[in-house]
Amino acid sequence: MKYSKVLNLSVVVLALSLGAAGCQPRPHAPTPILGRTGNPKGTGETFGRETPVTQLPPDQNPTVRGDIPLQGRFNPDEMTPDHNRFAANTVYFDFDRATVKPSETGKIDEVVRYLQGNPTQAVQIEGHCDERGTEQYNLSLGERRALAVREYLVTAGVQAERAFTISYGESRPAVPGHNEATWSKNRRGVFVLLTPK
Repeated sequence: MKYSKVLNLSVVVLALSLGAAGCQPRPHAPTPILGRTGNPKGTGETFGRETPVTQLPPDQNPTVRGDIPLQGRFNPDEMTPDHNRFAANTVYFDFDRATVKPSETGKIDEVVRYLQGNPTQAVQIEGHCDERGTEQYNLSLGERRALAVREYLVTAGVQAERAFTISYGESRPAVPGHNEATWSKNRRGVFVLLTPK
């Protein structure tokens, strides 16, 4: 009788200790950054990668190779933002995706042409999400969307130091509402033109 009570108590203690160990917070991994696939010249392929760079080998990791540096002579804090210039060029994304669809590349191509003709100006790409998902997840998804658009711009010929990204997650919806019609308008990448002061 005593043996079965000790055994039951041991099993309960073991189960509780394993349960507590499984609930320990894990260190946060860096936000995944998209790798490059597809062709910005419109071959019908998508652009961007749903596989985070943290899963790529080092020789294929753009953050390790430094293909698209994030710093340069342009400073967005020292430039005047224009939210209206590229309002018609907003890039929309599918649910829970950060891949630029072929149907959206024409909008980015217009921004590329404008920036190539105006070398003193830059652009900031805002990544946005709909209200579904946690705040932290949507900030990460918004960042991946902005980076996918930036990657397309740079691959199409815009200097890397002229393209900046920021994620607002779900905090700045374009359209209020709680249905697919409004959510589809909130899953977006928005261009903000930056001109010298």
